[in-house]
Amino acid sequence: MPPAWHDGTVTGAHEPRPADDPHRFDDRYYRRFYGDGGAHDAVRIGHLATAVHHMALWWGMRIRTVLDVGAGMGMWRDWYRTNHPNVGVLSIDVSEYACATWGHELLDIAEWKPHTSFDLVVCHSVLQYIDDERAVRAIDHLGAATGELLYLEAPTAHDLTEVVDPTGTDMEVYHRTGDWYRAHLERHFRQVGAGLWIPHGGVPMYELEASR
Repeated sequence: MPPAWHDGTVTGAHEPRPADDPHRFDDRYYRRFYGDGGAHDAVRIGHLATAVHHMALWWGMRIRTVLDVGAGMGMWRDWYRTNHPNVGVLSIDVSEYACATWGHELLDIAEWKPHTSFDLVVCHSVLQYIDDERAVRAIDHLGAATGELLYLEAPTAHDLTEVVDPTGTDMEVYHRTGDWYRAHLERHFRQVGAGLWIPHGGVPMYELEASR
């Protein structure tokens, strides 16, 4: 049975848009879901980036290059610029609005496969917006892009019904099971907890640090 998912349209006074229409990510979207009352803001992203970066250091990884996929308002990039200015960050997004406003490269991870790897790849709240076929390609491209560590956040069908706050979360997305995501991610990665994944053949982990 295919994973359950919404019909991919956004309801409201404006014209409905498909979940994977990049023009959906406009000023209205960022005002609604970022900042005060939204799911993300610079302070919370700062806490998350600090934790991810220092876990990488704990595991002996050197973070010299970062790929930020679906960079949005550029909070991860800005955190690195402020705290680790010698780290090179490539921030990409499918939204022309986001790229023009916050200075990203206009690239789609479902279509673009990088020719080099990055020490850290961040894919924060992206995969739930694209259909199954494109999500599989995106995961394959994340596998090719990740040299040391991937940070991934993508709410599952369970999360969307049982965990997230619907008042601050975009619910008009593809609702897939965790098993669906794991089946495709595990072709390239081993899960090590808290949204972190290491490539196969990467840094060795203690048995209780990582999933089997």
